Amino acid sequence: MGWCVGRDLSDHRGNRNLAEGLLVTYLAMARSATPKAPSVPACEACILNSVSCIALEQDRLSETRVNVGDTIERRALALETVMPPRVYVTRLIPEAGLSRLRPHCELRLWEGDLPVPRDVLEQEAAAAEGLLTLLTDRVDGALLDGCPGLKVVSQMAVGFDNIDVAACTARGIPVGNTPDVLTETSADLAFALLLATARRFPESEKLLREGRWKTWEPQLLLGQDVFGATLGIVGLGRIGEAVARRAKGFSMRLLYSAPRRKPELEAELGIRHVPMEELLQQSDFVSLHTPLTPETRGVIGARELALMKPTAVLINTARGPVVDQRALYEALRDRVIWAAGLDVFEKEPLPLHDPLLTLENVVLLPHIASSSVATRDRMAVMAAENLLSVLRGERAPHTVNPQVYGA
Repeated sequence: MGWCVGRDLSDHRGNRNLAEGLLVTYLAMARSATPKAPSVPACEACILNSVSCIALEQDRLSETRVNVGDTIERRALALETVMPPRVYVTRLIPEAGLSRLRPHCELRLWEGDLPVPRDVLEQEAAAAEGLLTLLTDRVDGALLDGCPGLKVVSQMAVGFDNIDVAACTARGIPVGNTPDVLTETSADLAFALLLATARRFPESEKLLREGRWKTWEPQLLLGQDVFGATLGIVGLGRIGEAVARRAKGFSMRLLYSAPRRKPELEAELGIRHVPMEELLQQSDFVSLHTPLTPETRGVIGARELALMKPTAVLINTARGPVVDQRALYEALRDRVIWAAGLDVFEKEPLPLHDPLLTLENVVLLPHIASSSVATRDRMAVMAAENLLSVLRGERAPHTVNPQVYGA
């Protein structure tokens, strides 16, 4: 039976990676001067047919045409043209980000409302050169083991505790994120949540909507004053600092607890560094802005809640697991503290049977700290640019593990 480049390619046209590999192999053989190299022109028609089939199956042959008279080298370049890097986006992100990706890659997208199922993620990631992920996607060693061609993971978030960064680094895969862009929007939400919890906005609206507002009452829905109160900030990163600046507009006394002091910021804002216990004991409001690490997991538990004032309010817009959620429920139920405002939870979405939902002295939001039109657009664009930079052979503008680039 005669040997035929086109037949081999056609047999494997459903497998994009294998078809590309075969074409590269045949190209190398055709370039060699050994007698064993096949006659390239003899398979002109077959190669043309095979390349066309591969391209059609990828739905990307709209403007690419292969002429029979072209050389094998020209055909390889044509195949590259119709087969740009494959990128998988794990959720429907703002169009501002998707429009950056489409001209430069073969874009595949999970369009469901819920996070992409693990088996689908594994299947799609296996053939991808780039992944654009969200906090709801677990990127670990097991996933990476099945992704031999993966070159970059770009997260559309500032946090990345869902990604095994060490596993990515060991495989030479840069991990991108979107810092700074969501700082002010997240700080807006944190301070709004503080105000809503202190002044009992959700309870007030519920009473009105249910027709239970009868008249002005001197004891109706009394809250806590914010102006002039003491705010304790746990974790003085970018968002924590932005919250402190907003608090200055309310003449709040500012305390903070963090691993490293910031003398310049202390002088500028009049914020004082204190041990964690002192912060909890003195603050009227405690706002959490620490990343989730092994050291911060459960940093607010029953002991810490017991140190707080009975009139104190806890605000968490950082990560759910930095608070022992069961201990917080019990502290709120037993009035150990006055109230809490939460945008994040140990398990998301919050299960409908969670006991926190039975309490009136807690304000619950569905993780919307960065949820503004402008900010989510900027996050999507930044994530897309991080991804495309690596696929172009450049450094991502924002890389969690810059050591992958070497010196």
